[in-house]
Amino acid sequence: MQDTLHYTQCPVCQSQQLQTVFSVKDYTVSGENFNILECINCSLRFTQDVPNAATIGAYYKSENYISHSNTRQGLISQLYHAVRRHTLKQKAALIKKTTGVSTGSLLDLGCGTGSFLHTMALQNWAVTGLEPDADARKIAEQAFRIVPKPTEALFQLEEQSFDAITLWHVLEHVHPLQETISQLKLLLKKSGKLFIAVPNYTSRDAQTYLQYWAAYDVPRHLYHFSPQAMETLVQQHGLKIVKKLPMWFDSFYVSMLSSKYKNGSTHYLSSALQGLLSNFRAFGNVNLCSSVIYVLEKQ
Repeated sequence: MQDTLHYTQCPVCQSQQLQTVFSVKDYTVSGENFNILECINCSLRFTQDVPNAATIGAYYKSENYISHSNTRQGLISQLYHAVRRHTLKQKAALIKKTTGVSTGSLLDLGCGTGSFLHTMALQNWAVTGLEPDADARKIAEQAFRIVPKPTEALFQLEEQSFDAITLWHVLEHVHPLQETISQLKLLLKKSGKLFIAVPNYTSRDAQTYLQYWAAYDVPRHLYHFSPQAMETLVQQHGLKIVKKLPMWFDSFYVSMLSSKYKNGSTHYLSSALQGLLSNFRAFGNVNLCSSVIYVLEKQ
């Protein structure tokens, strides 16, 4: 069995009209380079020759990978945690307002170390977490007494059992993309809502930093979505986008990391300006935001 996946057609629309965009370096773990391809038909970008599901785990083993280690080393990590405390409350409010449910059932796919699950549990929601990384699951149990299940358990959960399903910067990591979207639809209650947050490579910060844009995060990010590609994907599964919401903080965080990758050290003032300019361009048009939250429901 090959340890890498070589695509000959688009993972979203299955078109064979593909073009190479550029090569991107893994700055977090391996230092390896990976090609980014783009589908001419649906505009999805994806990482070529990525490690398969059985071998990609090694590419997450770094203290610099914040969502799995909770590291607070360095100014960027500290800023990440400061912003996360604020955004966790925002996300909880969004879930309750959008679902119309004050205390319901929630599935968080790719729950990392359990911070969002903990936030929702404190508000009396019944929470279920799925996380592929055993070390992250262990941190969730130690920190919050929450016991996430391995990701494979997704296909053993009861159908129509969740008011809300969340994937906060997770879908871009998921190897069985089509199968996962199909299963998530089955797990939603009839009135349930699916929340998918992903980076947007059509944003100004992505276009500014090009191959140094930190949200490419190869090879951990298998797919790189545009709003068009997301629309194409979900329509195939009988889902519809009912709302798109901006993630304003992401442009600053991503620009700081991108500056570090491009220059060898972070140019804080100039990268903050790039983040601001990116948000300014996206103001009034969420399709241009650095990261987008897509709120979905069944058609």
